[in-house]
Amino acid sequence: MRVLIEADELAALLDDVTLLDVRWKLGGPPGHGEYLQGHIPGAVYVDLDTELAAHGAPTDGRHPLPSLEALQASARRWGVRAGRPVVAYDATGNTAAARAWWLLRWAGVPDVRLLDGGLAAWSGELATDDVVPEPGDIELRGGALPLVELDDVPKLAERGVLLDARAGERYRGEVEPIDPRAGHIPGARSAPTTENLAPDGRFLAPDALRERFAALGADGSRLVGVYCGSGVTAAHEIAALAIAGVDAALYPGSFSQWSNHEHLPVATA
Repeated sequence: MRVLIEADELAALLDDVTLLDVRWKLGGPPGHGEYLQGHIPGAVYVDLDTELAAHGAPTDGRHPLPSLEALQASARRWGVRAGRPVVAYDATGNTAAARAWWLLRWAGVPDVRLLDGGLAAWSGELATDDVVPEPGDIELRGGALPLVELDDVPKLAERGVLLDARAGERYRGEVEPIDPRAGHIPGARSAPTTENLAPDGRFLAPDALRERFAALGADGSRLVGVYCGSGVTAAHEIAALAIAGVDAALYPGSFSQWSNHEHLPVATA
C-alpha cells in the first residue's frame, strides 16, 4: 500500500486526482478560512469535525467514526469517483489529513495518498476559490482496514502492542487539557505522533520508522493497535506504520472515550 505522494509527482497528476484540503486544529478555528486564503488548485475543502466524524455522547469519544452512509455522501460531495486516485493534505504535517486517508482506505477506496510535507511542500501557485466539484459516484463498503472496539482494547494491550500517539506529557498524566481524566490506557506504550516526522514536516524514511516502531515492540510480529485523544492523530501513526510495513488497527474512540467510562482504569506510570 503506497501511502505518500511527492509534490512534483502531484503537480504532474493534478488534473487526474481528487484533491482534499483537510486543514484542522484542535479547538479551532475551522480551516475553511485558511483554505480560502490559498490552497492547491482544484482542492476541495473537507471539514473534519462535520464530515470526518460523527457526534454523540461523551462515552462515544470526541470524534466517533461517521456512518458509512454519511461518509459516502461527503465523499461524493468531494468528487471522489471509482478508479480515480485521491490525495489529501493539510498544513500540519498531515496529522489531520491522515484521518481522511484512513477513513477512505477503511471504506474501500484503493488509492488514497498523503502529500508528503503537506501544503508547505507545494511550490506551485495557490488558488483562492471555493472549489465545488462535479459530484462523485463512489460506492463505499467499509471494513478494508482493521479497527478495535472499546471492549477489545484491554485484550489487545495485553496480547499485542497498543500505542498511544498523544504527547508524552499527556500519556504520563502530567497534563490533560481536554479529557476528564489524565493518564493512559493500562499497557499502552507512548509513541507520540510528532516523532513520525522530520523537522520539515515530512515523514521519516521507511527504515527510520521501522527502527522507531520496532523499538516499541511494533515490528509486525504481534497485532498493533493505535489510539490518541479522539482518533485523529492516531490515523497519522497508522500511516507511519504502513510506511514502515507494519499493519495496525485504529481504536476510534481513543482516550476521549476510554476516560469517559469511569469504571475503566487509567495508568500514569
